[in-house]
Amino acid sequence: MIAIGSDHGGINHKEYIKEFLKANGYEYKDFGTNSSESCDYPDIAKPVCDAILSGECEKGILICGTGIGMSIAANKVKGIRAAHVTDTFSSRMAMEHNNAHIICIGERITGPDLAIEIVKSYLSATHLGGRHAKRVEKAMALEN
Repeated sequence: MIAIGSDHGGINHKEYIKEFLKANGYEYKDFGTNSSESCDYPDIAKPVCDAILSGECEKGILICGTGIGMSIAANKVKGIRAAHVTDTFSSRMAMEHNNAHIICIGERITGPDLAIEIVKSYLSATHLGGRHAKRVEKAMALEN
């Protein structure tokens, strides 16, 4: 199951990505927002992170205006690795090298078709383990 959420700045991409997920047989859970009315991105990021940490969801997609706010908020949740991605290479590397739980996309900086390609790249990638797993473990040990 994929957790997906956005603030008001990412709601259009969220809906577009949900259509892609549904059309391609991915199960997802929408954590909001469901309105273009202004809301605070940490209020969306936290339940998406919690769903991943609890095992309810396997991966996550967060969308805001730039992707930066969601990335910062998600990475504040202990145990979460979220990557702000702007292209297919970085989304694939987020999984292959960093075993990222979540990718964060910016609706105002990434077109909708590229956003779908980014999601496809992330979802089709597999963590490579090995030396990358060691690095992920070291990075996670930096948490306070």
